[in-house]
Amino acid sequence: MMRLISILAIVYVGSYGAFRQSHIEVWAQDKAAYVIFPQGAPGTALYYLWRPVSYADGTMTGMRFHIGPHI
Repeated sequence: MMRLISILAIVYVGSYGAFRQSHIEVWAQDKAAYVIFPQGAPGTALYYLWRPVSYADGTMTGMRFHIGPHI
């Protein structure tokens, strides 16, 4: 059972890390890096799914997060 939990934790954190690396955008207005979640249902679901790990990421690295493109 512990092995399954460990594998699921690795997949959870690993999938967040892969998404994070491929969805970073620097907003021209404030020159800060943001992880941009897609707009709509899939992006909102991913935002809330990964919220615990993204909160820790933001605390440790200062990364910011946004759903949908900056306008």
